[in-house]
Amino acid sequence: MITAYILLMVEAGQEEIAINKLLENDEVKEANIVYGQYDIVMKIRVKNIKALEEFILKNVRPIKEIQESSTLISTHE
Repeated sequence: MITAYILLMVEAGQEEIAINKLLENDEVKEANIVYGQYDIVMKIRVKNIKALEEFILKNVRPIKEIQESSTLISTHE
């Protein structure tokens, strides 16, 4: 299993909409609205790198409120 943290920049005022869409996915273990450079920090768990790629392509990028993302893969679980 792979744990990854995805940092998201979201349209102003659209954080709740984006986070609710993200939380519909079983891979999302935690998601929080934060202050600073990013608007949402999300922790996910997937089987492998391919599953991580698929998650981002199918579940993150289609959300129109999300403007930018950065993915951090954990080296320790």
